[in-house]
Amino acid sequence: MEERKGDCWIHIKDQFDNLEKHTQWGIEFVDRYSKFVKERSEIETSYAKQIRNLSKKYQPKKNSREEEENRYSSCRAFVSTLNELNDYAGQHEVISENLTANIVAELARYLQELKSERKSHFHDGRKAQQQIESSWKTLEACKRKFERDCKEAERAQQHFEKMDADINVTKADVEKARQQAQVRHQMASDSKNEYSAYLQKFNQEQNDHYYSVIPNIFQKIQEMEEKRIERVGDCMKTFADVDRQVLPIVGKCLDGMTKAAESIDAKTDSQLVVESFKSGFEPPGDVDFEDYGQAITRTSSETSLSNPRESKEKPGGKSKGKLWPFIKNKNKPPPAPPTSAPPSPSAVPNDSQSPKQHKEPLSHRLNDFMASKPKMHCLRSLRRGVSGSGPEDFSHLPPEQRRKKLQGKIDELNKDIQKEMDQRDALTKMKDVYVKNPAMGDPASVDPRLGELAQSIEKLQYEVQKFEVRGLAPPSAPRPLSPPLGALTEPSCLTQIKAQAPSANPGPLPTSSTPEFDDEFDEEEALPTIGTCKALYPFEGHNEGTISVAEGEHLFVIEEDKGDGWTRVRRNEDEEGYVPSSYVEVFLESNAKGAMTYI
Repeated sequence: MEERKGDCWIHIKDQFDNLEKHTQWGIEFVDRYSKFVKERSEIETSYAKQIRNLSKKYQPKKNSREEEENRYSSCRAFVSTLNELNDYAGQHEVISENLTANIVAELARYLQELKSERKSHFHDGRKAQQQIESSWKTLEACKRKFERDCKEAERAQQHFEKMDADINVTKADVEKARQQAQVRHQMASDSKNEYSAYLQKFNQEQNDHYYSVIPNIFQKIQEMEEKRIERVGDCMKTFADVDRQVLPIVGKCLDGMTKAAESIDAKTDSQLVVESFKSGFEPPGDVDFEDYGQAITRTSSETSLSNPRESKEKPGGKSKGKLWPFIKNKNKPPPAPPTSAPPSPSAVPNDSQSPKQHKEPLSHRLNDFMASKPKMHCLRSLRRGVSGSGPEDFSHLPPEQRRKKLQGKIDELNKDIQKEMDQRDALTKMKDVYVKNPAMGDPASVDPRLGELAQSIEKLQYEVQKFEVRGLAPPSAPRPLSPPLGALTEPSCLTQIKAQAPSANPGPLPTSSTPEFDDEFDEEEALPTIGTCKALYPFEGHNEGTISVAEGEHLFVIEEDKGDGWTRVRRNEDEEGYVPSSYVEVFLESNAKGAMTYI
């Protein structure tokens, strides 16, 4: 340091003001670098916040659709990437925290110390400068006094000599002039001695000032400045080290993203799609050839207008035989569906005639695969208050999907049963404690809750049994819609169950307003299909004009309910008839009036 002082600072001992400006610039530079690091820290914080928000925005929501998507490896990889990205954002927060703690806060404290130290050093320098300037002024005053006294002594000597040479001057005046000259010489001699002594003192002070005091002050300022420069360098190194410290964790985050991407298995995802949408249906068989050319081979006599009844009775072509009973007793309505609430509505008496079943066209078969409109049932909502996304037995789904849904429902119910049993066991233990220690509580206070839990467990177990039975039976098999009355204690539940059965009495069957319709009906073109429907309950059509349907059966709608409670449906080309509107669920085509679209 001594060499550096001799090499650098001794040569600028007269540049005190310039050094003061330079050190002030050094403080401003440290402050500017501190602001730079602070802004970088704020950027890191903002970036981390945006990354976290981005990760949160695309995190899967807790709903059935997202849970379904999570089965695929690509979706799981995306979730893993989002989690790794969240950790990546955390490392940027660490960078921000370390920059603030290790650089910004430290430089703020150091700046205060640096300003205080600099102020002290330059205060000492100014004090030494003022002291040497004061000594110089005192020396100048001594010099001027010595010069003045010398001049006065010289004038007094000249006056004495003049008086001594003048014969006209008395001896007393000459003596007086001589004494005055001597006094002036003594004063000049004293001023000379004083000036000489102070000059030696000033020279010593000046030598000490420029070779000791000021160099020592400059030495301290130099050390202060070097420490400042070293401190800035350390902060710049820390600035880089803060980033370097998180690189291993950032690398792990990136490795996690890469691993997640490599875990994607396209074949497995494709297989999951197959498993998800596998219906279990067998492909439809070959379509039989329907020969419409038989009518062309008839002779002209067979097609004569003189034999209209024989022509109508001929079996070839589209037969309207099933439509004839609609007209015979069109003013006599069939019995209405039952208004009571059995597990499934009882059908009206069935007639003995069973219509001949024909091979269904391919389009009819494909329409059987259509999903039905979800209906809300109350059994699941007795306790949970939630309606499903389809019929309670999932009969609207293909067999394979229905089996999976039923199994999922059974697993969910078993979890609920386990929770209820855990609560029951805990309350039973609490009751035992109360029995052994009555001071802790009344055992009877637990009984109501135990009763509620017992009823809840009984209902849940019944539902499990119900879904297990449904899982073994085909969707159209008869099944109870309500548990035994002993299993239900809430009147509202019974009310909800009864409310499910159709209770409307359909009116008489629609009639024709044209008397001649009976004779011309067979020549009329078949009504177009305006939609489809699904039978919610079995109906055994006994009266004329009705058609028997089985629960779960899909049919074609050819005429909407006109407000009389009946809907006209068609099973195939030869079987048409009316069914109670409350017994079927209708799905109109998109181009039909009041149509609803279902996917």
